[in-house]
Amino acid sequence: MSGHSKFANIKHKKEKNDAAKGKIFTIIGREIAVAVKEGGPDVNNNFKLATVVAKAKAANMPNDTIERGIKKAAGDANGANYETLTYEGYGPAGVAIIVKALTDNNNRTAADVRSAFSKGNGNVGTPGCVSYMFDEKGQIIIDKEECDMDADDLMMEALDAGAEDFQDNGDHYEIITAPEDFEAVKKAIDAKNIPTESADVTMIPQTYVHLTDPEAIGQLNRILDLLDESDDVQDVYTNWDEEEA
Repeated sequence: MSGHSKFANIKHKKEKNDAAKGKIFTIIGREIAVAVKEGGPDVNNNFKLATVVAKAKAANMPNDTIERGIKKAAGDANGANYETLTYEGYGPAGVAIIVKALTDNNNRTAADVRSAFSKGNGNVGTPGCVSYMFDEKGQIIIDKEECDMDADDLMMEALDAGAEDFQDNGDHYEIITAPEDFEAVKKAIDAKNIPTESADVTMIPQTYVHLTDPEAIGQLNRILDLLDESDDVQDVYTNWDEEEA
């Protein structure tokens, strides 16, 4: 199946600041806590937890740290209750930005997000102001070097499991699903022992914005970097075509 997707640009990943491993581990730790509280500590019977654990291992989080996080969440009934929040707004030149946060302090998170937008000449908008520009999709990225299966066989495996699209993006394969089909497709890929570089339900822009003004690019990067600094912020999605920067 053909098509072009800038999967590397769909999400402004915190891994951009790879030196800040502690911050990444804090974020994943919260996701583990939420997954355990929602579905229990058994990875085999809690798909959400299994997905977070896979993300943790991809970020090189030590196994004992992962296990401690699961045990702590399972045994700590009085632990922090994290709430999922979504902010939408605009960066310079009208770039659409969606911020997903997981927090135990709404006021702190709101202040961090508004400050980031303000310092980068952007503004936080009302719910729904930019989300209509994105499609929520399950997305699985597979490194070709890590995949022993033939591309056609992998495509058929994914499509048979319910995937909407399969794309060959040079050194990666990309599988796109409806959000409700993501779990089934991911399990089908895992059953074939195919390692995934990333697997998550994400927000994919319908169209991309091209920036040529160096000042606007700098301001947008300022917003994204400040959002990265907040432990509450889990994911940031934009429709900026970074490849054109």
